[in-house]
Amino acid sequence: MSDIIRTEGLEKHYHLGAETVRACDGVDLLISQGEFVAIMGPSGSGKSTLMNMIGCLDTPTGGQYWLNGTLVSEFSEDELARVRNREIGFVFQTFNLLPRATALHNVELPLIYAGISSKERRRRASEKLELVGLGDRMGHKPPEMSGGQRQRVAIARALVNEPALLLADEPTGNLDSVTSEDVMRQFEELNEQGQTIVLVTHEHDIAGHAQRQVHLKDGLLEKDFLNPVEPTG
Repeated sequence: MSDIIRTEGLEKHYHLGAETVRACDGVDLLISQGEFVAIMGPSGSGKSTLMNMIGCLDTPTGGQYWLNGTLVSEFSEDELARVRNREIGFVFQTFNLLPRATALHNVELPLIYAGISSKERRRRASEKLELVGLGDRMGHKPPEMSGGQRQRVAIARALVNEPALLLADEPTGNLDSVTSEDVMRQFEELNEQGQTIVLVTHEHDIAGHAQRQVHLKDGLLEKDFLNPVEPTG
C-alpha cells in the first residue's frame, strides 16, 4: 500500500517580535492510502498547523511534505491551489454552506470552479448526496436541514471531486453527541469503501472512531498508535 502523506522534519515557525513560536517543530509522519487517522492534541499542540500544511493551505518553514508521491512543500500558492482542488476534500466544523442554495447546488460548487458541464455536475452531485443518505433532501436549503444533515451535505461536497484525501477539521464540533455519532459512522462507511481520511479533533471518543491516533504536543509527535479493534458478534 502506497503512502498518501509523507512528511520528514516538517516545521512551521512564527516570529512574534523577538520570540519564535515553533508550532510544528520537526514532524515525521506516514499515512497510507485507505487509512483513517485522527490527529489529536491540546490547544497549541500544533495539530491545526499540521492540518493546514497537510491540506496545502499553508507552506512549511522547513522539512518536506509529499502528497500522493508529489513533493508539494516547495510549491507556489497557485500550484498548491491546484493540488487542493484536485487531491483534497475539506470538511469543517462550521459546514461552510451557502444558506440560500439547495443541497444539490452546494455540492456542485467545486465542479463549477473545475469547469464541469451542468449535466455532469448534477449527476456527480446527486450521486454523492445519495452516498451520504440525502437523496431525498437534494432540493432542501441548509436552514431547512438539521445540523447532521448539513454536515452530510458538506461531506458530499468534499467528495464530489473524488479526492485522494478527505480532511476533516473538528467536523462534529457544532453537533450534539447523538448526531456526532451518526456523522462519524458516515466517515467509517466512507473509509470502508477505500477513502483515506485524516480527522483533527480534541475529543477522545471521536478519535476512537479512527483506526489510528497521532498525538501532538508542543509541535512534536508525542504518540502514534492503532486503536483497538472492537470485537464483533
